[in-house]
Formats: sequence, C-alpha cells, structure tokens
Amino acid sequence: MAKEKPGMNVVFVGHVDQGKSTAVGRMFYEGGAVSEQDLKKLKEEAAKHGKAGFEFAYVMDNLKEERERGVTINLSYKKLLTQNYEVTIIDAPGHKDFVKNMITGASQADAAFLVVGCEDSVQPQTKEHVWLLRTMGVKHLAVLINKMDVVKYDEARFNKTVEEVKAVIKQAGYKPDETTFIAGSALMGDNMAKKTANMPWYKGPTVLEQIDKFPMPEKPTNLPMRMPIQDVYEITGIGTVPVGKIETGIMKVGQKVIVLPGRSGTGIPGEVRSIEAHHEQLKEAGAGDNVGINIRGVGKKDMARGDVICDAAYPAKIVEEFEAQVAVINHPTVIAKGYTPVFHVHTAQVPCQFVEIKAKLDPATGQVAEEHPDFLKNGDIAIVRIKPIGNLVMETAGENPHMARFAIRDAGVTVAAGVCKSLVAKKL
Repeated sequence: MAKEKPGMNVVFVGHVDQGKSTAVGRMFYEGGAVSEQDLKKLKEEAAKHGKAGFEFAYVMDNLKEERERGVTINLSYKKLLTQNYEVTIIDAPGHKDFVKNMITGASQADAAFLVVGCEDSVQPQTKEHVWLLRTMGVKHLAVLINKMDVVKYDEARFNKTVEEVKAVIKQAGYKPDETTFIAGSALMGDNMAKKTANMPWYKGPTVLEQIDKFPMPEKPTNLPMRMPIQDVYEITGIGTVPVGKIETGIMKVGQKVIVLPGRSGTGIPGEVRSIEAHHEQLKEAGAGDNVGINIRGVGKKDMARGDVICDAAYPAKIVEEFEAQVAVINHPTVIAKGYTPVFHVHTAQVPCQFVEIKAKLDPATGQVAEEHPDFLKNGDIAIVRIKPIGNLVMETAGENPHMARFAIRDAGVTVAAGVCKSLVAKKL
C-alpha cells in the first residue's frame, strides 16, 4: 500500500457572496473528488431551487436548509488529494450568524485561503476573518481574488484589490510580501485547479498549486494528548462516539483518559476502546487527525461539545481564573471591568467576566503603554484578568498554544480575540 500523504487542513474564509463555496466545490470537482454525475444532480437541484450556477456551492452546502437559503451554515468537510497532501478542506461560513462555526473551523486549520471578490471593495467582515485566523494560530495565508470574470479579467482591478487586502492582512500581523495573491474565477474555473488563458498577465500559482506550496503542518505530537469534543453521537453497534480533532499528542487504543470537565465538573475517567478516522479503525491517531472514538466507561450523558479528552496522566486544568493578552477587534462601545461576554476556546463556549484590566500595550512594541486603564476600545491590546462563569478547560500559551487561544463574542459578533498567558486551576 502506498505511503499515506500527510494531512493538511485548509480553511476557505471570506465574506458572504464572495464565491467561497463555489471555489471549494470547483476544487473538488476538478480534483476528482466529485463526479460528473454528482455535479449533474447538483445542477438540476440548483435549477429547481431557482439557484442556477450554484451547483459548485452545493457540493459543500449539503444540508437541505442551506440549499434553500443558499447560505453555508455548518462546517463541511471533504477530502482532496494533491501532489503533496491529503487535504481536508473546511468551507467556513461567511454569514454573520455563522461566525461561531467559522471560529471552530479556523481553529482546526493549518492554512487558509481568504476569498475576496474583486468587483467591490474589501468588506468589513473580511477584517474580522483575518484577525480570527491570526488569533486562532493559522500561520499560512493565501488570498484568492475571485470573480475576475465579472471585471473582464482586468489586471488593474486585480492590483487595486490586492493593495486593499494587503493593508488589512498587514494590520493583523501577516506579511503581505510573503502572501500569495491568486487571480481567479471560481464560477468559470479560472486558476482554480487549472491555469487559465484568460489572464496572460497573471504569473502566479493556481489555488491547487498553492495548496502544495503551503509548508507541511508541524505536528505537536510531543505535547500531552488533547482532543476537544466537537460533537457526541450515538452509533448503533459501537455506542457513544465523541468526534473532534486531536489538537496535540498521540491517542492510543487502551490509553487511560479523562474527559474534562465532563458532566461531573471534575472530570470523568475512562479508557480508549476504539479510534476511527474515515471509516477505518486505527490503533493510534496523532495531532491534526479528525477522529471519532469510543471510551470505555463514558456515556453520552457524561460529555458534550466543549469538553476535552485528555491523557489521564497529564490532564489539562479546569480554570478558576486566568490572565490573557487580548486584542479588541470590533466592540460597539468600550470594554470595562465587569463585562461578561462568551469566550470561544477550542470547541467550548463559556461566559467569562473581565475582573481586571491590568495594562494596555503598545501594539507595535508589545510594551506596557498604560497601567490599569478604565476601559478598552477597538484596536487596543491589553493584559486582562478573566474569571470563567462555569467550567472551562484551557492551558497557557507556554504549555500548549493549541489550547490557549480564544475568541470573544457578544451579540453575534466577534468583539475580541486573545491568548491565555497564565492561569489559576480550580481546586477539585
């Protein structure tokens, strides 16, 4: 059997209606993951819903409700084989109400494509998406300037959009000069998987070629095993199956684990009975793998999305309070002591209270600019003390950066993002 290609999780993000799902669907079709017959069915379906031309988007939007609304709601996963990688493409919703799924998607990605339509200027949400990718630790970014067909493949138009996007990604800490900008049309298939003759002025890679240019993901297998739960299913013949991505470490059949916080709030011990990925039974799985597992001694009522399955010998902490560095991205007014929004940490969503704003930092140098400010506003970066209202499992960036990042949401928007610097564990 041929050696398996290394896995790579790539997320496509962008403002709604910028052609993201179409880009992803086109990649699968041209990469051979979707057959002619499938596409023909989807074409008919699209026409039936009065959405002609949406067939590529339907490849990923496989929930009936999404087809009728023409909007991506859940994260969709599908596999694509490139020259270097076995790629899981995550199509993250661009629609406002769906940003929380987008956060979960970004936190699983090794690399990202930001999809920006060239026919109108950069959308405000594009900024939010870039900040999220950055905070969630997605190091590698490429930009697809899409819908080039709409502007008749005009090079000047491409260059103008590139300049706008460069300013946005630079602000979030990406290096514009090291970022690839691809000129393409998802709908027409220009520069998706195949080079196009419509833009002789464009000399860069196609989207497919760019995926192979992303560096191989580093696998944090040397850290203790952590698997945040995405969903818990009941499967006939197997029993309870929590599903998620192993963030760090290696999981083995027979390994003693603890589910934290679990229904008890103090952790539920068990033993890994089976591990499955893509309908194959595995003896072990490592960081970066999306798996479903069965744990002896742990039932459906014992665990839920947001719990973390840990190596019992090296468990993570349930947090009493923590200190974090946060960046305020998009708050309608100001953030003061006592503010209690929802924190999204790995797959968990827990309300947390700002108990102290210790210092405001100079974004350029990271040095303290002001001690104990009264409030924070957009663009501020600060060191804050936070108290979870409820049980939250997290680690510090020093111990395990994969378990330290979070986004802060309030009334349907991402207001800030950050990383845990130190913490006080709950006494159990």
